[in-house]
Amino acid sequence: MTRSDLVAQLAERFSQLTHRDTEFAVKTILDAMSDALARGHRIEIRGFGSFSINRRPPRVGRNPRSGEQVIIPEKLVPHFKPGKALREAVDAHVPVLDAEDPPATA
Repeated sequence: MTRSDLVAQLAERFSQLTHRDTEFAVKTILDAMSDALARGHRIEIRGFGSFSINRRPPRVGRNPRSGEQVIIPEKLVPHFKPGKALREAVDAHVPVLDAEDPPATA
């Protein structure tokens, strides 16, 4: 699902809101979440999951072309951990494919 898909689905579900209002609400929520993570805060949405920042320490890597060593600096990356309710809901709705069943193509 993309951001525009989410906006369209919410606008359809809540007919009292215009498409522009729904788009503004989604943008506001996502901006607030991004700002909170950028400030180092943790976000927890009960029944859905939590967002936090993980630190990746500096390390030595290799340039694949030349093979020379490259210093890769420390990075802070967002991390999502799904909540129990979300894990159970996804597990309950995803069919398990047998090894003999070919994967569905679109």
